[in-house]
Amino acid sequence: METDDQDGVVLVSPSNFSMVEDGIYRSGFPQLENFGFLKTLNLRSIIYLCPEPYPEENLKFLEANNIKLFQFGIKGKTDPPTPMPKDTVLDALKVLVDVRNHPILIHCKRGKHRTGCLVGCLRKVQSWCLSSVLEEYQKNAGLKWRQMDLKFIETFDIVRLRQCLFSIMYRYHGYGFKRKRLMYEEEDVQKPKPQAAKV
Repeated sequence: METDDQDGVVLVSPSNFSMVEDGIYRSGFPQLENFGFLKTLNLRSIIYLCPEPYPEENLKFLEANNIKLFQFGIKGKTDPPTPMPKDTVLDALKVLVDVRNHPILIHCKRGKHRTGCLVGCLRKVQSWCLSSVLEEYQKNAGLKWRQMDLKFIETFDIVRLRQCLFSIMYRYHGYGFKRKRLMYEEEDVQKPKPQAAKV
């Protein structure tokens, strides 16, 4: 995707780029030509799902724009197939649902399998029906979707995530899209003031 900014500079999005939710994006690995586009997103954080070190030029871009990097080294090998590590995905989900890290970009190498699994698990937390979750994964993975990934998403236990994120609640905004925004209770919820006990 290419767009023009106010100065007429062509902005090029990373491969496989799309918006997941307000403040959550996904893509393939950002290249140098994508940095201008990424600036327009005002990112606070990036979730990187590969074990390889982040390139120096990308690290410099993050530092210059005050973007925090969260790396979760998930291997992408398919021969032999490498199953997704449940604990690592759970840790990445904790970062993803924390609105203090938003706007946030999730990416692996091509933005298909590892990224698709993480987004699929997020959708389960958001109570999407399973058929819609798997359809979204397959749409983004294209012809190279993996049965093993579908099984991982289907069997991923979101109860563990819900148990450790008791301080987070869903706040729904608007109609139509049924957009869900994760908010910390202390941000918007008025808690009753403590009162002295009557004797």
